[in-house]
Amino acid sequence: MGGVEDNEPPSKRVKASSVDLDRLSNTSSVLAYISPWGGQMARPLPSQGREDIIGSKGVIKKVEFVRIITKALYSLGYERSGAVLEEESGIPLHSSVVNLFQKQVLDGNWDESMITLHKIGVDDENILKSASFLILEQKFFELLENNKVMEALQTLRNEISPLSINKKRVHNLSSCVISPSQRISLGFANVGTNISDLRMRLLDELQKLLPPSIMIPERRLEHLVEQALNVQREACYFHNSVEGCLSLYTDHQCGKYQLPSQTTQILQEHHDEVWFLQFSNQGKYLASSSSDKSAIIWEVHENGEFTLKHRLIGHEEPVLMVAWSPDDSRLLTCGLEEVVRLWDVYSGECLYVYEKLGIGVGLISCGWFPDGKRLFCVVTDKTICFYDLDGKEVDSWKGQRMSKTSDVVVSNDGRHFITLCKETAILVLERGTKNEKLIEEEQTITSFSLSKDDNFLLINLINQEIHMWSIKDEPKLVTRYKGHKRCRFVIRSCFGGFEQAFIASGSEDSQVIEEMVVYIWHRGSGDLVEALAGHSGTVNCVSWNPTNPHMLASASDDHTIRIWGLSKVNRKHKQKHSNGIVHQCNGNSK
Repeated sequence: MGGVEDNEPPSKRVKASSVDLDRLSNTSSVLAYISPWGGQMARPLPSQGREDIIGSKGVIKKVEFVRIITKALYSLGYERSGAVLEEESGIPLHSSVVNLFQKQVLDGNWDESMITLHKIGVDDENILKSASFLILEQKFFELLENNKVMEALQTLRNEISPLSINKKRVHNLSSCVISPSQRISLGFANVGTNISDLRMRLLDELQKLLPPSIMIPERRLEHLVEQALNVQREACYFHNSVEGCLSLYTDHQCGKYQLPSQTTQILQEHHDEVWFLQFSNQGKYLASSSSDKSAIIWEVHENGEFTLKHRLIGHEEPVLMVAWSPDDSRLLTCGLEEVVRLWDVYSGECLYVYEKLGIGVGLISCGWFPDGKRLFCVVTDKTICFYDLDGKEVDSWKGQRMSKTSDVVVSNDGRHFITLCKETAILVLERGTKNEKLIEEEQTITSFSLSKDDNFLLINLINQEIHMWSIKDEPKLVTRYKGHKRCRFVIRSCFGGFEQAFIASGSEDSQVIEEMVVYIWHRGSGDLVEALAGHSGTVNCVSWNPTNPHMLASASDDHTIRIWGLSKVNRKHKQKHSNGIVHQCNGNSK
């Protein structure tokens, strides 16, 4: 009906019409409270020459505008103000017939309310039947509660059943006569102790059912304002904040300063190229892996600083990647054609080592199922093995549809398995039905990542393009991102920012002499909006903090991880940091 559902009863649902204002202490005295200062200084709304239309665009009907404001005043508990507005404007919130109908419902005058219902101006017979059903159902339950079983049966047979709607519900109502416990499942338990609340709830349901011109939906003004703010936010090209930055006082517009564009910290604990990094699901940790055969868990403090929590040692080969468990309590690390290790995030202890025995056989990728109780490992022989946390292999896939790749993803809802099936194609397999979708590219695919909502796939190609595909229905290429350079290495990109409105990627090129670049594109338009220089080697991987849109991390062949945040001026404005100094972090707490 256009309103926002409200589970709590408003402070004022049924109120006296303007002719009943004598119920207030004294309307004239209320009017006297109005300061002449406001009356003299206020400017009338433009009306385009018509008294019934207000606003510069000529689209707002004055009666609707005033009634919605009046409704908001009553809902906020400003009863006298609402009554004064009705009196001064001459525009009642509800007609006298509607006020009478509401009163009859709350008083439990069911027969009278049924008569009044047909007088309030509803022409749709289906709406009238549905409203009648709700009223008579309440009458039925109250009769049962008062042990008037015969009257309840008469209501069911002679009034509810002849409506010929919701027959299943009618059947359930009849069972309540025999089994009082059935009332609980239908939501009418303890009627006697909450009679006024149940009648108010009935009025809520009737309000949602009846046309809004007759009964204005609850919180309608709030809903309209929220719509307007959302439209402004969605139209804001650089919007990237989860804070309450939207204001009713001005139109909303962000600048590029909302993007993480300045290095706030450099992490230097790895001793060789950093190949991969990923923020934890709650954004409290960052895990990185390196060709120095180690992985590191970094803790992200509330002030935005990173400190080394655990150095994970045990792999005999470079560590290709890491994967966080859904609850962030455990971490998987995968060595290059070696083994997968399971670590406790809090203690740093290695809990289990997953390996595949055989000559020339090793693991090259790993990941979690959404339940956190199972994981998978990708083997060099194109097999995908599934394990429980105790190391038991519960299943495996092997066939021509698998490719020797390190990128395999299970969707966040657990329904789809996504993997490369050949150099230029990605297979999206629905696990339950075994239905397949095929994403075919013209160039070799080097890596891919999945959006948080499972609807989009970001694919890095060997021809220095990144493609975003919609995979919700039939796969469809949506946007191309260009501008970065990829010649020899696997470069990884990611979704990020507020509601994942941006795309970030590493690269092999530089825009400043001897400084490699992190690129940021606007997801919707495909426009390149930022190029972040700073690394002195290829930027292999980027990760955007899922809970802080102002924090981005990048991993490089220069052995470092850079943390990117808001510019110095904006950080000071936001009071996010005490200063804009770049911290050289050796893993020790400051």
